[in-house]
Amino acid sequence: MPNSNNGKSVSTCPVNRRQWLASTSAIGAMLVSPHSSFGQFEQTDPPPPREKLPVAAVVTIYTRDTHADVILGKILEGFQQDGGPGPDLRLVSLYVDQFPQNDLSRSLAAKHGFRICQTINEAITFPSEKDQIAGVLSIGEHGNYPYTPDTNQHMYPRRDFFDQIVAGMTKTGRFVPIFSDKHLSHRWQDAKHMYDTAQRLAIPFMAGSSIPVTHRHPAAGLPRDCKLEEALVVFYGPLEAYGFHALEGLQCIVEERLGGETGVKAVQTLRGKEIWKAQSEGRWSRTLLDAALKAAPKNLADDPDAILTREAAFYLLEYCDGMRATIVMANGLFNELTFAAKLQDQVEPVATWIQLGSRRPYSHFEFQVKAIEHMVHTGRPAYPVDRTLLTTGVLDTVMHSLMQHGKRIETPHLDIAYQSTHWPFANQPAS
Repeated sequence: MPNSNNGKSVSTCPVNRRQWLASTSAIGAMLVSPHSSFGQFEQTDPPPPREKLPVAAVVTIYTRDTHADVILGKILEGFQQDGGPGPDLRLVSLYVDQFPQNDLSRSLAAKHGFRICQTINEAITFPSEKDQIAGVLSIGEHGNYPYTPDTNQHMYPRRDFFDQIVAGMTKTGRFVPIFSDKHLSHRWQDAKHMYDTAQRLAIPFMAGSSIPVTHRHPAAGLPRDCKLEEALVVFYGPLEAYGFHALEGLQCIVEERLGGETGVKAVQTLRGKEIWKAQSEGRWSRTLLDAALKAAPKNLADDPDAILTREAAFYLLEYCDGMRATIVMANGLFNELTFAAKLQDQVEPVATWIQLGSRRPYSHFEFQVKAIEHMVHTGRPAYPVDRTLLTTGVLDTVMHSLMQHGKRIETPHLDIAYQSTHWPFANQPAS
């Protein structure tokens, strides 16, 4: 349900443009080119050295190439995870929920000197003096956890992690920034609880996918304050786990439209013949789909329509301001994420390919870690958690629509309005 501010949710600590420019200089990120209205970015000189602030982390598991590894590994062993330069953060305490045979956390603790804690409370409360934590990373991804019996959503303990982190902070009397990896929870109610708790306690809070800060081809976003009619994203993979990445890839671009984000009023998930019926009714654009497919460097499919009929799920989103969007989840087209959009008064669609790192160290996570670093050092989220509150709510509705055989579900609780902070994405190709 909407909270205060006339029924609209707002970000905990919004970053205005002046703060953004200062912060990107401080972390050696990218600046907007004055010659481009499409948000293209240029590299600046590296920032001067500064103190490495202590952080705690709470993770489900820590094995090679899990999110714990590709996020915390960049704090421990540099952005390339080869001992080179890394963020101005240092890990001092870690709680691990499950220890499979190939666990890395114990050997890394011996190597780097951080403490593996028996409880989340210990991870938050034990560091003192020079190790008193300045931020917390909660990574509830991977591991042996059950699924919901009806909608097949993975029940990672993200809300439980968050609640225990906040309880530990309450004991210390210090509320420091929290980053929560991926969607806030499999349940909308849990996500809203986390958001509202952070608002109430004035905790700087950031969450979400690495997709919004990943390199784009061409390296551009939408024209600032453009009038956007319709957008479409093509991705692949599991409908919940990767569907979230697709939603964040969509949202980080469309939130730049004129007026900012207004929220989503209805969601529907379609499969099989219902996909083509919706196209004939004008509910999604084949022109945008074709543009998105052409934006990828390599299309693996000889007959895309057959794959879409047999394999795909289409998430249809109706926004509160009248904009429409479609997520195309289709294994077999390509292993890429592409975006296309129709701008008002512009005939040809705009399109881009968002390039993911295909191998270790998964360099697109480097730019997510830089955003976390910014929040820990400044107390201001790099981008609004409202985005991930919205994508979490949409994803939960997507899975319920799928379970209800493609029912259109109205979402008055997703009347979530916010403004983008125009945080930059990566300016170099992923490795």
